[in-house]
Order: sequence, then structure tokens, then C-alpha cells
Amino acid sequence: MYMEESYFFRQYGDLFMMQHPNIDIEVVSTNSIHTGEDQDYDKALADFIEKEQPDVIRLSMDNYEKYIEEGKLLELGTLIERDKYDIGSIYPALLDILKEQGGGKLYGLAPFFFANVLFYNADLFAKYGVEVPHDGVTWQEIIDTARQFPTEGDEKTRVYGFGSDHGMSLEDLASSIASTQGLKYLNTDKMKITLNTDSWKQAYKLAMEAIDSGTIYNPQDGGFRSGTMTEYYQSRAFLMGRMAMEIDGFYLLRNMKEARNTLKDYKPFQVGLVAGPVDPFEPDKTRNFYINELFAIRANSSNVDAAWEFLKFVNGEQFAKIKSRSLNNGLLSRMGILEEIGGVSLDVFYKLQLKLDRTSTLDHNKIPGDFYPQYQPIVDRELKLAEEKKKSIEEALQTIEEEGQAVLDKGVNDRASKKDGDQGDDSFEEGEDTANNSYDGALIISE
Repeated sequence: MYMEESYFFRQYGDLFMMQHPNIDIEVVSTNSIHTGEDQDYDKALADFIEKEQPDVIRLSMDNYEKYIEEGKLLELGTLIERDKYDIGSIYPALLDILKEQGGGKLYGLAPFFFANVLFYNADLFAKYGVEVPHDGVTWQEIIDTARQFPTEGDEKTRVYGFGSDHGMSLEDLASSIASTQGLKYLNTDKMKITLNTDSWKQAYKLAMEAIDSGTIYNPQDGGFRSGTMTEYYQSRAFLMGRMAMEIDGFYLLRNMKEARNTLKDYKPFQVGLVAGPVDPFEPDKTRNFYINELFAIRANSSNVDAAWEFLKFVNGEQFAKIKSRSLNNGLLSRMGILEEIGGVSLDVFYKLQLKLDRTSTLDHNKIPGDFYPQYQPIVDRELKLAEEKKKSIEEALQTIEEEGQAVLDKGVNDRASKKDGDQGDDSFEEGEDTANNSYDGALIISE
């Protein structure tokens, strides 16, 4: 989602200016920054902010810590204390993660966040006499539980123990397991493929056991591609009561509510939610969250008070109450405003501490643009051989790492050669949007 003027005023600006008619806002969109494959977006953004001198900056978590370290953001503690601004009902774990990035101090606030939990069909569990999952459930427990459900029947009508909307391949499941543990397949600091490790092997072996058991939903046709909303709802195994467990976000509750109102023959069921999956070594934490919008004040802003009024408003209770009707940008950071959807409590989304791994974050700017099209066929080929039992997991991961590393090395060397040839061109141009600038923006606020 881009920080465009129309989006900003729909989401924030119109409501804010109704409350603060004496404060003017100018949206300075970073959509005007265009960077090519070998250009540095972060540098272009820094140059852009230096040129425009905005008061409020909208950042991703990736840039938040960097801007704090570079002294570009204003610490908010003094303003919070001065105005006795209530942050007590903001999700404590969210504040903790923002303070952690700031060395114990708060430099930004996020009105919304996304998180996933484990949904389960309580009626299916009761029908087949399976014990329901618990908060802090691990992947091993999820797979073991899924395997207690029957595997007989036609693909379109049978029950599945676990899966996702569009099915779950071996790679999908292994990657999800690995993500919970903070694993990454590529170390962008060292530019090394890191798949051939004991932890990755364990993740793939657990995933393979689950796939082989026949309990994982993985439709041969790849699931829903296009069609009507009715067809979309009917294609979702969990939504239609045919899948015992699924990991998803709060919007699944909205989909269930909408399906009841849309499908004439829809059969509602009792749904349960538990916090997880978690890393067994850190059962009170989750890595399965995402902060989409984080607002901060530029350190040298000449309109600190006006900028602070904006941050207070969009992170306040009044704004949260208004946005609770749509939730079109994530879960509310303000707790106690929206407590349930369709009769199902949202407490589970706020139960765990948040874990942000610097070591598990990929710096996509360092990865050559032609890497993925060459790397993925290697992965597909080797995992197919593993599924067909023509190779062991160990052999497949070793081959993926070796051949993938050769592709990565070539891409890095080719990029370096090209950069040497283009040295001296350090400009950025106005042009079309890029994936890299989706999460940053800036505002000039004045009274």
C-alpha cells in the first residue's frame, strides 16, 4: 500500500483535520522515487527526506531502527510525559518491540498490526474425539494433531487435518515451520544460501512426514484462482467445515461471517483460536506478526507539536473506535476497543510477546533481480525428487544449496561488474512505483 495523498486522507487525514481544522497537512509521497535493480532505494529515500524535510515520516520496521541509529527520529517519551498521553491500552508487546528497536526508548507508534493464530474447527475435533490445541502450540503438536483426522474420501469432500486456503506444498509447510524458528534460507550479510543445516533438515523432515500422511490440504488444481465470491468461499476447506486447523489472521473471522450471509446452504460451526505456532524454545513469543504502518517525527522538525498531535490522534482511542468498524488496515494496536468478531474473542491475537529477528530478515536490495527465476526451478526439481523418494531430504537440500549458491554468486558478480561500468550515476528519477517503496512516506504538517 503506497503513501499516496488520496489514500492518506481516506485513512487518516480527513478524520484528523475534522478534529484539528487549524493544522494543515501536505502529503509528500515517496512514490515519486524510482529505483532500478542496482540502485539503492534506502539512499534514495534518505536523500528524499533530507530534501523535503517532512515533519512526520511513515516507515517500515526495516527503516525504523536504522533511522533511530542515525539520529533522524525524535524520541517520544518527553512528549508522552508532557501531555500525559495514555499508552496503557496499546498492545504492550507492540510497544516493547518498538522500544527494543530504540534501545529502550520509543521513537514511533503504530496504529495497526497484523498477526496470525491457529484456528480450529471445534465441531470436527468433537466428532473425531481429538483433543483441541492449546495456546503456545508448536508445529510438532499441530502435525501430530492433524494426523489424528481421517484421510479417506474424495479430495473435494473429505476432511483434512491442516492446510491453508490454496493448499500447502512441501516447500510451503517447511518454510512456515522454519519461519516460526527464525530460520532463513539466505544470509544476505554473507550472501550465502543456508538451507543445508540441521534446523532446516528437521523442518523439511517434519513437513515431509505431514505431507506423506495425507492429512495436509493440497488440492491438485492449486485451489481457487478466479470466480465469484460464492465460488471463492466454497473453495476454502476450513471455511466450509472440511479442514480441522488453519493458520490465518483476523480476516478469516470476517470471511466466516460473510459466508454465512452469502451462501444459502452454509453450515456454521464452532470455531476456536489459540496463540501459535511457537518456537518450542520460546513458547511465550511469536515471530508471526507484521507492522504495516509506523509513524515517527523527524528529529529536526520545525512543527513538532503539530506532528505530535497527528501521532496522538491516529494512535488514540477515538480513531481506533472509528476504524474498528472496518479494520481495513489490520488489527487495532489499542486494546479493548474491538473485542470480538462474529462472537469470537480477539484476545488470542494479543497474548504472546513479539519477537523480531534481525538475523532472519532478508535485505532484498542485496539479492540480484535474476536470482529467483533461476533459483526456484532448482528448488522445485530437488523437492520433487525428495517427495518421489528418489533423493533424501539431506541430498536435496545439499544440491539446492550448492546450485543455488552458484546462481547467487554469478548474480552478485554480474551486478558488481555492471555497477563498476555505471559508476558515477548516483541519481534517482521520478517514475513508476517499485515494491521497495511500498511502506514509506512523509507528511509536512503546519499550524
